[in-house]
Amino acid sequence: MIDRKRRQPLAAALLGALLALCLAATATAALASARRSLADCSAGYVGLTYDDGPNPANTSNLLNALTANGLRATMFNIGQNAQNNQALVRAQRDAGMWIGNHSYTHPHLTQLGSSQIQSELQRTQQAIQQATGTAPRLFRPPYGETNATLKSVEQQLGLREIIWDVDSQDWNGASTAQIVQAAGRLQNGQIILMHDQYATTLAAVPQIAANLRSRNLCAGMISPTTGRAVAPDGGTGPTGGPTSPTPGGGTCTATVQQGQQWSDRFNLSVTVSGTTSWAVTVTMNPPQRVIATWNGTPSWDSSGNVMTMRPNGSGNTFGFTIQHNGNWTWPSVSCRAA
Repeated sequence: MIDRKRRQPLAAALLGALLALCLAATATAALASARRSLADCSAGYVGLTYDDGPNPANTSNLLNALTANGLRATMFNIGQNAQNNQALVRAQRDAGMWIGNHSYTHPHLTQLGSSQIQSELQRTQQAIQQATGTAPRLFRPPYGETNATLKSVEQQLGLREIIWDVDSQDWNGASTAQIVQAAGRLQNGQIILMHDQYATTLAAVPQIAANLRSRNLCAGMISPTTGRAVAPDGGTGPTGGPTSPTPGGGTCTATVQQGQQWSDRFNLSVTVSGTTSWAVTVTMNPPQRVIATWNGTPSWDSSGNVMTMRPNGSGNTFGFTIQHNGNWTWPSVSCRAA
């Protein structure tokens, strides 16, 4: 029979062994979780988009489902919904989603005149900027309907028109399984149309996430430069474009990246590779104007819209600040060996 003095160290030893096993199991689980969280994006990026929000009945649930499954998406908001639910617009932003313009009242824009279209788009820009501090750079026309008049207004406002490659048909009564199946057709760079308000669409989120992971695809941002899905920029809105090499003469290549952004202006930086003797031409989109430069020596043409930057001894990366004056479209950039 074991006496009390011998039982105490035996109990302590057993407790220690159990604690060690628990710690080992916890560490193993944590390592497995960390490995799962490292997304494999080797097959590229796709654009998940949700139209017609925000709305109090569903938007919060959708954001929770997306974030719980490690997904980011572009929310094409109706302007009047954004105006009436500004806290939800900020919640979209704070959840890491990108926010686009989907008109103010969701009309058939191709049946309207230029001034009416301008009002629909501009009021939505203002509502979203009022809520988040940043105006959208992406626009999805209601019903996917577009024409030359609409495109002209989009250009004036610095908006990139985004349609879709895959239609989930959630608006047409598609089941959750059918929505998941539609998302399964996405390939690198492609975009899927979904909507904020349907329970079937909400229920599809975990399965869409699992399907993308199984195919080494990740949910990315939509580039306002190319209109295709690309790697996220790490920001909270669709305000940056992709890193894009722009070949020029000789072996000179200029790569453009977005810097900081404010309501009235934004920064771009340009990195030149291939030569240390270069001249980079930056052509603004009026009424934009450059209000500051650094790490280069600029010169201007007679119109004031074309800047040529040359090295000033500060390396091969220079930057500038653009006052957009309502036009968010990035300037075109080309490089030549000087």
